[in-house]
Amino acid sequence: MAFVGSGLVVEELDAKFWRVVEPLVYQGDSQEFVIPAGFRTDFASVPRALVWLVPRYGAYTRAAILHDFLRSSNAVEVADADGLFRRCLRELNVPYARRWMMWAGVRLGSGLRGASFGDVAMWLLIAVPSVVFLAIPVIVVQVFLALFWLVELAFWCGDRLFTRTVEPPPAPQMKTA
Repeated sequence: MAFVGSGLVVEELDAKFWRVVEPLVYQGDSQEFVIPAGFRTDFASVPRALVWLVPRYGAYTRAAILHDFLRSSNAVEVADADGLFRRCLRELNVPYARRWMMWAGVRLGSGLRGASFGDVAMWLLIAVPSVVFLAIPVIVVQVFLALFWLVELAFWCGDRLFTRTVEPPPAPQMKTA
């Protein structure tokens, strides 16, 4: 029950997406999943306000790619894809609290589809303390991201007003990858 073969080989497509260059193989208990070369992924889909805690890639990158593949290919049910994601995080030695928060995030992203009453109770047991723990840092990060955006906008406007060029100025980037 682990990823088989050599390491992960990917190619950057743009600021958000990557392409798997060599097939990535995960051997499960009873099934083998092969992420084909050419598969497009965004690694971990982490909200911008949380990338300080969980960057888009790290020790869990292969688990995130497998999860993206399982969700896009419908190879397994949604709840099973989320469960395999959590198992992979454990196998890749992702720290305990981080892997459970990541699992709670993907379960929320899937709308808790296929969840039993016990699954929902477990999700609440993880999600509520996570929200309490993350609320203040997320609010602070969001406020400063908004302030930084305003500063960038002010500088862009000043540059546009006081710089004369033959070519049109570049448009401001209102969001990043």
